Amino acid sequence: MPRVTADPIDLLRTRTSEKWHAYPADVLPLPVAEMDFPLAEPIARALHAAVDRSDTGYAPGSRPIAEAFAGFAADRLGWRVDPARVTATGDVSMGIVEVLRQAIAPGDGVIVTAPIYPPFFDLVTEGGGTVVEVPMAGGIDEGWSLDLDGIDAAFAAGARAMLLCNPHNPIGWVPDADALHALAEIAARHGATIIADEVHGPLAQPATPYTPFLTVSDAAREHGVAVTAASKAFNTAGLKSALIVTASERGDRLRAAMPYEVEWRMSQFGSIASVAAFREGGPWLDGVLTSLDQNRRLLADLLADELPGVRYRVPDATYLAWLDLSALGWGDDPAAYALEHARVALGNGPQFGASVGRGHARLNFACSPEVLSEAITRLAEAR
Repeated sequence: MPRVTADPIDLLRTRTSEKWHAYPADVLPLPVAEMDFPLAEPIARALHAAVDRSDTGYAPGSRPIAEAFAGFAADRLGWRVDPARVTATGDVSMGIVEVLRQAIAPGDGVIVTAPIYPPFFDLVTEGGGTVVEVPMAGGIDEGWSLDLDGIDAAFAAGARAMLLCNPHNPIGWVPDADALHALAEIAARHGATIIADEVHGPLAQPATPYTPFLTVSDAAREHGVAVTAASKAFNTAGLKSALIVTASERGDRLRAAMPYEVEWRMSQFGSIASVAAFREGGPWLDGVLTSLDQNRRLLADLLADELPGVRYRVPDATYLAWLDLSALGWGDDPAAYALEHARVALGNGPQFGASVGRGHARLNFACSPEVLSEAITRLAEAR
């Protein structure tokens, strides 16, 4: 499959998004989960057409995006989604918070599996819960897994929900069906809810396909709610559109109890872009996956050649690399050192969980090979 080529750096620096706005021009910005690839043509075409017809009113509700996603999910993900069991909202974080507000009582424990996407900690408290950390088992060298015994114990101690990141950000791990099945059984035994953030699902590499949580068992369907979007796979985060998906009467009751306004937080452009992505974006996404496959392997080679003390496990999904930079002696937050001394911006490791993030950083490799190579060279020269 031909790869999608990243835009040139001079063009990227004309973007006004957070990734390209937050740092001076001499910094290579690699912390924000945003890709450097040009927008998929079907999405660009749909948005241009909307502007041409002044189609800038309120979004049309959940049904159009739900039907488009159901087709995409069936064709690419092996997931049968009932469009009637989908509620749209503005983004995945909003969806997680609204599910939490219905699934737990104020103060209830909510499990997060560090290292984890940093906003998860804030989303738990925003949704009324208390963070319960159950770190991932394993690690960079031996591979990752859920600490199922630890999760079971946390539920037994009173936690009422868990935020599952499937695939996992920042480590790029894709849980298999057996692990998800076991997790669902634990949740069922304790009457708990698994809220599955599956926004990176379409970015799993073909050799390690992603398994949607709601597909693995009756227990998963009964005790799970999925929240997903086109935003990560198709680089449309700024357009504000996501989906809350259920597959049981229990899940339906959670969606039905949400405030009316939850659905109307989706933007019109987000709806239009997502429908185009789900219906016509497959070939573009295949090209992106080819580029990401090449870059994740290139990163391994660059580190071996220039920074052999840095530990990195090639991720099976996402475009994010979790790097152990401890051997460089750059302190608990090596991203701060990298920014000051190498002019490379990375994601600050401790923010992903203080217990496991010290000495680590997250790097976004959804860029050109040239930018990735320059970043590693800069880091090597800063030792």
